[in-house]
Amino acid sequence: MTDHSSEGSGEVPHDEPADRIRSDRPLSARVWGYLLGSKANFAADREVGDMILETFPDFALLARLQRRFLARAVRFLAGEAAIRQFLDIGSGLPTVDNTHEVAQRVAPESRIVYVDNDPLVQLHSQALLTSTPEGKCDYIDGDVRAPEPLLEKAAETLDFDQPIALTMLGIMGQLPDSGDPWGITRRLLDALPAGSYLALSDGTNTNAALNKAVETYNASSANSYHLRPPDQIARFFDGLELVAPGIVPTPIWQRDTPVPAEPPHPHTPYAE
Repeated sequence: MTDHSSEGSGEVPHDEPADRIRSDRPLSARVWGYLLGSKANFAADREVGDMILETFPDFALLARLQRRFLARAVRFLAGEAAIRQFLDIGSGLPTVDNTHEVAQRVAPESRIVYVDNDPLVQLHSQALLTSTPEGKCDYIDGDVRAPEPLLEKAAETLDFDQPIALTMLGIMGQLPDSGDPWGITRRLLDALPAGSYLALSDGTNTNAALNKAVETYNASSANSYHLRPPDQIARFFDGLELVAPGIVPTPIWQRDTPVPAEPPHPHTPYAE
């Protein structure tokens, strides 16, 4: 997570959500949701999820660890950092402790905008819009590859003159290097005002079994995931001021807690 001080776009076409649901091909949000216990998936998603678990049994644990990181990060942002606005890109299917639920427990007036381009997520987005009366929630059917239209829509709910927390968990790994995920992240950050934050995590390629599991997923999925070495994850934070404990595996990202000498899961996603 980082404190960000600020100093041409292309539309990604969308059909209607129902027309974009591919029940015959696994999609990342549905497979991820299946690993977290969601029932909003199809046989193709469950089949790939089971193959991943057979190759790498800890994968479901990684999904839960990342979800716990989101909750810890949002509690810090809404509490210690006093952030009242959140832009959650790649939100995925609704589950336990969604961003608005965590933030509004700390600060009921918090405003949250969720962004995803999975049609099933959009169809279930009403579960993400259960805001407190003091706050507000919105959902955007948008693609991170086209950040400017996404930001324009987010401005209907968020005040871009006030600090915003940008959360992107597991989303930039869905872009290949040729898609310049680092440049896209910079374009998003450049639109945020001084005092804003970035919370980002993605999978690393430091574990052979995890690498094999992701290869299994990529071979049959409608979209692919790209594991990266930790130094490439660190590039997302170039030029930003890091919040302690810095860029570390997600299970040990804590505030005011010493970082253990041996991370409990060295193959888990890195985050800051």
